[in-house]
Amino acid sequence: MNSKDLFERAKKVSPGGVHSPVRSFSSVGGTPVFFSHADGAKMWDVEGKDYIDFCLSFGPLLFGHRHPDIARVVHDTADLAWTFGACEPYSLELAEFITEKIPWVDKIRFVSSGTEAVMSAVRVAKAVTGRKKILKFDGCYHGHLDSLLVKAGSGLAGESSSDSAGIGEDIIRNTLVVPLDDENLLEKVIRTEGEDIALVAIEPLPANYGLLIQRKEFLQKIVSLTKAYNIPLLFDEVISGFRVGFGGMAGELGIEPDLVCYGKIIGGGFPVGAYAGKAKFMDFVSPQGPVYQAGTLSGNPFGMRAGLAVLKKAYTENPYTTLENSNQYFTQEMIGLLNKYAYWDNFEWEAITKASLFWIKQKTEKEVRAISSIPEGHKQKYARIFHAILKFGVYLAPSGYEVGFLSTEHTHSILGETLNRIESGLKQEFLK
Repeated sequence: MNSKDLFERAKKVSPGGVHSPVRSFSSVGGTPVFFSHADGAKMWDVEGKDYIDFCLSFGPLLFGHRHPDIARVVHDTADLAWTFGACEPYSLELAEFITEKIPWVDKIRFVSSGTEAVMSAVRVAKAVTGRKKILKFDGCYHGHLDSLLVKAGSGLAGESSSDSAGIGEDIIRNTLVVPLDDENLLEKVIRTEGEDIALVAIEPLPANYGLLIQRKEFLQKIVSLTKAYNIPLLFDEVISGFRVGFGGMAGELGIEPDLVCYGKIIGGGFPVGAYAGKAKFMDFVSPQGPVYQAGTLSGNPFGMRAGLAVLKKAYTENPYTTLENSNQYFTQEMIGLLNKYAYWDNFEWEAITKASLFWIKQKTEKEVRAISSIPEGHKQKYARIFHAILKFGVYLAPSGYEVGFLSTEHTHSILGETLNRIESGLKQEFLK
């Protein structure tokens, strides 16, 4: 059994052979690796080769794969129940913990994914405001909800096109798309359309199209405009929530959004999402209010108990400074190796970092805060690096536009081993 044979089999029974597009390696080329098990900072493929993992299932594994403290909770849960489809105390305990620790969350509803969370939050905002338009930012990803899979069309704010087949023109017309890091265009669109906008949605730390760290002034401008026009503000913290710090970006910025979406870390590695926020919005959700949303597996005991174990551990141990320091050390050393071996004319690598997240890219004179500023050729150069170090057992996200993550299991020893593997891969690829 090997990855190539498994992928050929998978393509016969699943679209593209995968159950989420980025897994197909379509962005980097080649055959995706099929993994059989994982532990700590490593994963093993079906042939037994180990890889040091910096994808970490795209973020939820703050304490690495199968951390013993979390594993004990998961094993205990298996002896209790797998699913109820009924009321249970475990979602209550997690909800109480989050609402107690996060001041801007009065109430929370658990779902099974970040997409489902955002979809529900959008519905709530439309119901509360009676408006129909959504404003989003080009370069932010909010799952595969139709209205938020719309991108800037002509490049002008407010003029949009579909980023996927199957999305109707009416939905496209009701989605306003504004570039990141452009207060003037944002203000122009809101002044023109504000009375019809039901929600402004943003990743306060855009991390799905590179790591596009926004200026605090820009985010504060969004806050002031939404307040001036009485527009609900949604922070999509599916990635950044409990990852950049316990309070996420909202806590770091001192901004209290009306609605917030969480995922990834709050499920401890299980499929959990949540939408939450001020009571005036959440009280609109059924059965208390008129906005219908339901889910058979919402509040699944595995995700609720594992998620609570992760959040309690994060709250009491506060690993964020250590993770940031490890990230700084690792990325600086990695960039040194890339600039030593992965050489192109007039090209230099750099790492954009935030807390335990990183993104490697071509060095630019100005900070990249919008997708229009990402250098040409980034995808192809990243793909070459990706495969060079993949051969030596370093697993980054299989796309140059996805970010990397560290966990507490990425110890100094593991990072040293990683750097040795990276150097071996780069030597083999570039010193031929």
